[in-house]
Amino acid sequence: MKKILVVLPVEQRHKDMLEAAAPGWEFLYALPEQVSAEQVAGAEVIIGNIAPALIAGASELRLFQLNSAGADAYLKPGVLREDVLLCNATGAYSKAVAEHGLAMTLALQKKLPLYRDGQNAHVWRARGTVTSIADATVLVVGLGDIGLHYARMAKALGATVVGLKRRPGEKPEGVDELYTTDRLDELLPRADVIFSVLPGTPETTHLYTAERFRLMKRSAVFVNCGRGSAVETEALRRALADGEIAAAAVDVTEDEPLPPDSPLWDLENLLITPHVAGGYFLPETFERIVGIAAKNLALWLDGKTPSTVVDRKTGYKK
Repeated sequence: MKKILVVLPVEQRHKDMLEAAAPGWEFLYALPEQVSAEQVAGAEVIIGNIAPALIAGASELRLFQLNSAGADAYLKPGVLREDVLLCNATGAYSKAVAEHGLAMTLALQKKLPLYRDGQNAHVWRARGTVTSIADATVLVVGLGDIGLHYARMAKALGATVVGLKRRPGEKPEGVDELYTTDRLDELLPRADVIFSVLPGTPETTHLYTAERFRLMKRSAVFVNCGRGSAVETEALRRALADGEIAAAAVDVTEDEPLPPDSPLWDLENLLITPHVAGGYFLPETFERIVGIAAKNLALWLDGKTPSTVVDRKTGYKK
């Protein structure tokens, strides 16, 4: 019997949804840390991320549905056969990550991390002037589902929103100006807030260099909820330490977990969260992932193209 391996912490209602999409198939369920090479080897469909090292043994694999939006770990040479259809979970994380990014943005603008530090030290002290997202120019770098969700929230709060994406297209609702990413250097000096939500690809690696931080306003705040590889760590540290930008917030870092001896921990104007914007911390995200997987599975079995096929050259949804 044809086998589908589900590597997700599903409940019975999730199993019912997935199994309804593929009647007649045998379903196997395992947690990521418990999945075996034998289970992987016999599966024609895998739903959920597994260790890339296990993929080499997936000789029967035809459809690989990720539970993540990012696919970079599986796009490295030799990891996944070219004939395997790769799908991601684009759309599942937009609410969770965009809201996390907006919360970080407002916290930086109002200096809330400094006041939390003061609370921990039992110090009652004002920390000077703040900024506002209303009437600010917000540059969203990576205008996919997450970026667009963030853009629309910032717009609703009164910001002028400038979006950057790889390919030209029609300007979506909630975005005042739309450009392609080759205009980044031109637009950085205009931005009061830079929100970056780029995937990890060769083109995005170390996109934010020392030179680009120097293009930003000294009053700017920089928020990264995409991939840590997009930022040169030392360039960010220096930009914050030298006051080239006002503050930054990162949910992702080049090295994860961030080493305890990293100098980033000691920067007063840097807010760090441990890659928790996405994941399943917002329960709705997991429900969306299962829904996407079930829909894509049904489309594939019906001979149609799933909705979140990954372009292997770019790492983005096609």
